Amino acid sequence: MAGHVYLLDTNVLLAALLAPERLPQEVVVRLTNLSNKVYFSSASIWEVAIKRSLNRSDFDFSPVDIHRLALDTGFSELMVKGEDCYPLASLPWHHRDPFDRLLIAQAQSLPAYLLTTDGILHQYSDLVVHLTLKS
Repeated sequence: MAGHVYLLDTNVLLAALLAPERLPQEVVVRLTNLSNKVYFSSASIWEVAIKRSLNRSDFDFSPVDIHRLALDTGFSELMVKGEDCYPLASLPWHHRDPFDRLLIAQAQSLPAYLLTTDGILHQYSDLVVHLTLKS
């Protein structure tokens, strides 16, 4: 039986790796179901690196550690290719975050369900699955 394909937004990736108890139980089941394919984008590692470089007190994640942990967890890395960027030229401006816009384009290209906590992204596609993380 073929499973589903999922792409994790950066904050969902971080929760899945570092605090899976914050994820809804049905999401944990989806991410651990071996018939499903779970991707993280190289753009998320880039986002982690940028946030780390800003020395934010609320963001102490190493891009190297997150990358390794994601791979060790069994998630597959989705590289950003030039053609992934083509749809961005015509993507509506519901959202201005360049990382989220790229993830939308990648999710549509695969296709994959994009798991995110961002309530705006659902405006782009039925592929967007909005989650609420537990505190």
